[in-house]
Amino acid sequence: QVQLVESGGGLVQAGGSLKPSCAASGRSFSSYTMGWFRQAPGKEREFVTTISDSGSITYYADSVKGRFTISRDNAKNTVYLQMNSLKPEDTAVYYCAAEVTNWASRTPDPYNYWGQGTQVTVSS
Repeated sequence: QVQLVESGGGLVQAGGSLKPSCAASGRSFSSYTMGWFRQAPGKEREFVTTISDSGSITYYADSVKGRFTISRDNAKNTVYLQMNSLKPEDTAVYYCAAEVTNWASRTPDPYNYWGQGTQVTVSS
């Protein structure tokens, strides 16, 4: 079993930055793909970014490319999401997820474990 705990969300003005993190339990963190997804009220959960086990492969949604950066520290069992130039449309609950098969998937279904989410609100 893997437990994921997000932190670091909050309220920020448009143009600002946040850096949520996701801490994982368990000894296999370094073998998992880690992803971030988000869900705004009334909308489906959508892909934001993902990073492979070693960090060598990353993918981003077009809507966040150039503004968000995913990174991981396998020694600390933690994945980070640096969010810059935030926009009101980035407002959502952000979830981290772990994918055991390490496919760096860009859809939610292959992910095996999910955190409880952290709220990010961007005011205009």
